[in-house]
Amino acid sequence: MAALRGGCAGHGCGTAGHDGGCAGHGGGSAGHGGGPVWRGGGTAGPGGGSVGRGSGTARHGGGTAGHGGNTAGHGGGTAERQGPPDPERVLFPPTFSVSEIKNKQRRHFMFLRWKQQQRKEKLAAKKRLRKEREALGDKAPPKAIPKTIENQRVYDETTVDPDDEEVAFDEATDEFAPYFNRQTIPKILITTSDRPRGRTVRFCEQLATVIPNSHVYYRRGLALKRIIPQCIARDFTDLIVINEDRKIPNGLVLSHLPDGPTAHFRMSSVRLRKEIKRKGKEPTEHVPEVILNNFTTRLGHSVGRMFASLFPHDPQFIGRQVATFHNQRDYIFFRFHRYIFKSEKKVGIQELGPRFTLKLRSLQKGTFDSKFGEYEWIHKRREMDTSRRKFHL
Repeated sequence: MAALRGGCAGHGCGTAGHDGGCAGHGGGSAGHGGGPVWRGGGTAGPGGGSVGRGSGTARHGGGTAGHGGNTAGHGGGTAERQGPPDPERVLFPPTFSVSEIKNKQRRHFMFLRWKQQQRKEKLAAKKRLRKEREALGDKAPPKAIPKTIENQRVYDETTVDPDDEEVAFDEATDEFAPYFNRQTIPKILITTSDRPRGRTVRFCEQLATVIPNSHVYYRRGLALKRIIPQCIARDFTDLIVINEDRKIPNGLVLSHLPDGPTAHFRMSSVRLRKEIKRKGKEPTEHVPEVILNNFTTRLGHSVGRMFASLFPHDPQFIGRQVATFHNQRDYIFFRFHRYIFKSEKKVGIQELGPRFTLKLRSLQKGTFDSKFGEYEWIHKRREMDTSRRKFHL
């Protein structure tokens, strides 16, 4: 609406009179003598005007205003417009947060620029430190050791000392002593949960090519308590059960025969041979070497000895095959490689597959017994995982 001597505007609209006007959000007005502006409008009269944060209009030769506000007189004027800043001189304020930017494309662009600036600063700091060390020569201070979760690990009282007589006596009389004394030859039975699917079947077949003298049998509703006596009668030394969920292998039960123990693992990150990039040729029937890495506690020693008892004592080095069980932060990573001599000093490796990751859930005395079995160790997440630097293997 418009009046003879004045007018007003609300959100998004404006009115103009003969001598003055006012503007609300997003609106603007112009009169003969000028008027006030509130967040988004601007006015200009014959002798000048004022602007807020937005844009402004002018009448009778008034001026124009850009973002940030400028004034113009009766004879007309222009606002100073600063050009875009130099990308090399962009400095972010200390409280800058990319998440505050609403526009997705702009936010992504600013994040990449911020990462690039951080990378340049890091490289410049490394270059400066390297020059300082070269200038100091032998007087340079030793390099700082980076802090990791592994080297900041909480001390475990059960960490094994190689010279401990008590540990040596326990290992000489435990369930794996006949194997390490070369009194038994490993013979492994690999089976699955009831009615396995194709992926689990292929995984068992490939696992049998890794472990020598292993046999694969598929269950058809037969309980483990009935399988174990038959395995003992046929001189099997270990039983491996692969469980699955939604057609994906997700668990492994390893039971040492005839007296146990039995370990239950959660399995993840299973990759078959065809899913591994740059894999080598099919593995041969040679007995592989076995590497057990980072099993340091009493519990870790028991688990490591259980894995070692799956393979024969004397590896055939002519096959150049290695089975690795690497423990890191209580996750056991399995890899199967073949190493290749490129020259007298250089050696390359090829992964043969399969690969998987294990997480120990429980260790039970004796053979598998889910109801009346006695457990040596059970992983209780809420009670045991109170610190990220506390490990059990």
